[in-house]
Amino acid sequence: MTPKRHLITAALPYANGPLHIGHLAGCYLPADIYVRYLRSKGEDVLFICGSDEHGVPITIKAKKEGITPQQVVDKYHKMMGDSFREFGVSFDIYSRTSNKTHHETASGFFLNLYNKGVFSEEVTEQYFDVKANQFLADRYITGTCPKCGNDKAYGDQCEKCGSTLNATDLINPHSTLSGEKPVMKETKNWFLPLDKMQPDIEAYIDSHKDWKTNVYGQCKSWLTQGLQPRAMTRDLDWGVKVPVKGAEGKVLYVWFDAPIGYISATKEYFENPPAGRKKEDWELYWKNKESRLIHFIGKDNIVFHCIIFPAMLMAHGEYILPDNVPANEFLNLEGDKISTSRNWAVWLHEYLLAFKEKQDVLRYTLCANAPETKDNDFTWKDFQAKNNNELVAILGNFINRTLVLTHKYYEGKIPLADEYTKSDILLLEEISKFPGKIAASLDAFRFREALAELMNLARAGNKYLADNEPWKIAATDEKRVRTIMNISLQISANLAVLMEPFLPFTSVKLSEMLNLTGFRWSHAGRSDLLAPGHKINVASLLFDKIEDPAIEEQILKLQESKKMNAEENKVTLPSKPETSFEDFSKMDIRVGTILEAERVPKTDKLLKLKIDTGLDQRTVVSGIAGYYKPEEIIGKQVSILINLAPRKIKGIESKGMILMAENTDGSLSFVSPASVITNGGSIK
Repeated sequence: MTPKRHLITAALPYANGPLHIGHLAGCYLPADIYVRYLRSKGEDVLFICGSDEHGVPITIKAKKEGITPQQVVDKYHKMMGDSFREFGVSFDIYSRTSNKTHHETASGFFLNLYNKGVFSEEVTEQYFDVKANQFLADRYITGTCPKCGNDKAYGDQCEKCGSTLNATDLINPHSTLSGEKPVMKETKNWFLPLDKMQPDIEAYIDSHKDWKTNVYGQCKSWLTQGLQPRAMTRDLDWGVKVPVKGAEGKVLYVWFDAPIGYISATKEYFENPPAGRKKEDWELYWKNKESRLIHFIGKDNIVFHCIIFPAMLMAHGEYILPDNVPANEFLNLEGDKISTSRNWAVWLHEYLLAFKEKQDVLRYTLCANAPETKDNDFTWKDFQAKNNNELVAILGNFINRTLVLTHKYYEGKIPLADEYTKSDILLLEEISKFPGKIAASLDAFRFREALAELMNLARAGNKYLADNEPWKIAATDEKRVRTIMNISLQISANLAVLMEPFLPFTSVKLSEMLNLTGFRWSHAGRSDLLAPGHKINVASLLFDKIEDPAIEEQILKLQESKKMNAEENKVTLPSKPETSFEDFSKMDIRVGTILEAERVPKTDKLLKLKIDTGLDQRTVVSGIAGYYKPEEIIGKQVSILINLAPRKIKGIESKGMILMAENTDGSLSFVSPASVITNGGSIK
């Protein structure tokens, strides 16, 4: 069924800090491209977003800065909204979850489920900080990760290894409020019985096997493990108050509260409805089966948007369910995971100051490198190359030459194409196919592919102009030159229309130069967008080169960030209990050489090594795959504890342990001799 209208949402960002390029690549840029494409097609589309202002990170930020949570969200809501607008993200409304409309909508939603008896009331034990006299949300608890040993893991996740945790999983937990070890204390909360709802959720997920592989696969993994009841309330004082008796001091769980923000923002948009619309029309987008709901998110939000929120909507009964959830993977920065706490990020507001009027360069780079099926990497050198070698050298060069020659030969008026050669006709046929090819990719949420097709059109134009060289025959074959220039101008006009979803600022600039107005997606592909005699405006460069100093400044900023972070987090571990020389002498540590190395299948961290110890050749399994590639370490001399009792790891018998040195940032390095030592040499 072809939908009558589209409701597009982008994940509500936490209002506890500015936006960075990972946020943009994850969901906001693809969502904006898709919405702009739908609008160009003349579709009825509403683009919804807003600040998520009730998460625990908000209260943590407030305590850290010594201000109130409201002051935190006010500051970052404005900062994010301003950045989105300047970057060209075209929300119909950018709302916030601290406003009255949202509180009323979220409370009403909770009451609907409560009155139907959907929730179960359960008394559970949760961590409580006696000194701070409050229950601790997951992010208020840190400790040692049981899976990787990171001693800075949170109660819900270890950011080092990426594992999802429960606070009770942590080793040596402590409160971030007081530093004290928390105690377990009973509390009552309201749970959504996802276990009982699993058959309906499973049927819903199975009806969307066309979803992106990463999304569908993660959902099936959760379902295979079996869904468990999940608390929809929390013991906190910041958020939407739980609207039932006996719930004093409790607020709605942020992941119950936040997605309802899409509904409340839609309501808010229609509080002052556009011409021809009325307040009640918000329901058309949420309750009419001829509407299509699409969530753009990052992969860390898949479970909430594909399982928990749909379960809430099912339980309510009046709302449509998401038709698609095209989640992206993560974007890394210069080979390292983006981290706000480590200031390892490219912040949008800083980019907009450093690279004025270059929004489209960042949009282009992020789309070209979009982490659609796997994590991808942003580097400043690649950013520079994409600008200089593609936007300037291909797209910009073609447009500039075409328009400059039009002014030179025809005083800025579109020439009449007299007759077409066979190659001209083939090119015009090719041009006619580009709108369909780009649309097919966008309809399938393949934005990188769509952008590549757009650039193929620019390449075709650039090649056509270069191959035909009208400047060489202008004096001898005026008739042929008119045709060449007409075709080049028609390609330029098509580019102006088709680039708008991707490069909206450039599209406006090019359209103004071509004096082109009123064209939409359905007009693209034609070879008569510019009529003979149509007057174009003065040409100017679409893009200019980005020189090395500007890039070096950004790279230096990141290096300084890493250096400062290392200094701030420099921790010297306390010494272990005293031991005797006799105990130490029991360890037989030798020099060995790595002969073979390969990844252990179905693991991310393990390498299977074959090591010559001088006494024998043995197998050792080591968790160093995150730091070394197998081919890089063959022939490397290492220190190996050879009399460690053997044990099986992933079905492989490991005989010994490689000695590693750990840096303050958690990175590992081999403990190797400074010069070549005979295999089997003792380390004393």
